[in-house]
Amino acid sequence: MTMNEKLIFTNKTGEELDRFIGDLGNPRTIIITDNNVEAEVFPALGPASGVVRTSPKIVIPAGDDNKTLDTLATVWKALSEMEAVRKTVVVNIGGGVVTDLGGFAAATYMRGMRCVNVPTTLLAAVDASVGGKTGINFNGFKNQVGVFSEPVATIISSEFFSTLPDEEILSGYGEMLKHGLLESADAIGRLLAINPLQDISLLLQLICDSVSVKARVVAEDLRESGARKLLNLGHTFGHAFESYSYERNSPAAHGYAVVWGLVCELVLSHMRLGFPSELLYKVKNYVREYYGAFAITCNDYPALIRAMRHDKKNPEADSINCTLLRAPGVGVTDEVVSEDEIKSTLDIYRDLML
Repeated sequence: MTMNEKLIFTNKTGEELDRFIGDLGNPRTIIITDNNVEAEVFPALGPASGVVRTSPKIVIPAGDDNKTLDTLATVWKALSEMEAVRKTVVVNIGGGVVTDLGGFAAATYMRGMRCVNVPTTLLAAVDASVGGKTGINFNGFKNQVGVFSEPVATIISSEFFSTLPDEEILSGYGEMLKHGLLESADAIGRLLAINPLQDISLLLQLICDSVSVKARVVAEDLRESGARKLLNLGHTFGHAFESYSYERNSPAAHGYAVVWGLVCELVLSHMRLGFPSELLYKVKNYVREYYGAFAITCNDYPALIRAMRHDKKNPEADSINCTLLRAPGVGVTDEVVSEDEIKSTLDIYRDLML
């Protein structure tokens, strides 16, 4: 299986978007974006792109709490009112909420339209916009409903990152740390050696390296039946932290939850598979310095375990599944873990981080 999505790395986003749409034969385009991106990005992107200037826009409210069935229905309705047809191309310009929801809308409207992703956040550039996972949150759980549907292209740039708050940069960098761990000791070492908030000029090359890791894995396993499960590293615990943060009315950014999950799953990897403790401590120190910690007590364990049981990665309803590492670049998927192991891991996480 191959990944059909074209990846374009550039810092001339508008020109590349127009060129790519031209290569498709200049079909009609409709833009899906959110109100924050419309205000912060479009004043710079519009003058550089005829597609952006002339295409009708569907503007959704910003924020992960708007990645819902109601918002999706609003987008479907707008596509219908705009008389979109199967040949129309949807251009998703925004962060992960826009590319996830917009990609899902395109994949399902008229049984499938083409779409192009233009990520405007680091997290979307290295994660959500690449690889063809689309979907919405449902019933209080992350990405519970969706489909695999690749965009025809993703145009990746760092030129809009100056509009992002530090939290957004760090959130995306969290997924890059995951990719580094999946790649090699050298790759994670390079990432741990820089301050992503100060070394912005290095990000486009690091993004290219990071996306290449994900693209290689996805090309082996588009529908997550095997190798793609490696990309779930950090996410069993991370999604639980993220979902629980919403329950506590103090939402955590996705990448923050992922790096807290990475610490937990590296602890579990050390206990089960002998992952090197020296590197575990290096990652832990980096995470604590830049991301702080997700504060929990033993009273929070039942809620976190409940969230893990609802994770769509689990092979069976009564099991909890993790991706772990023997060493950087040596991943093990489908590791079923017990509640006692989870509680022990959370105990050690608290000792290390709090």
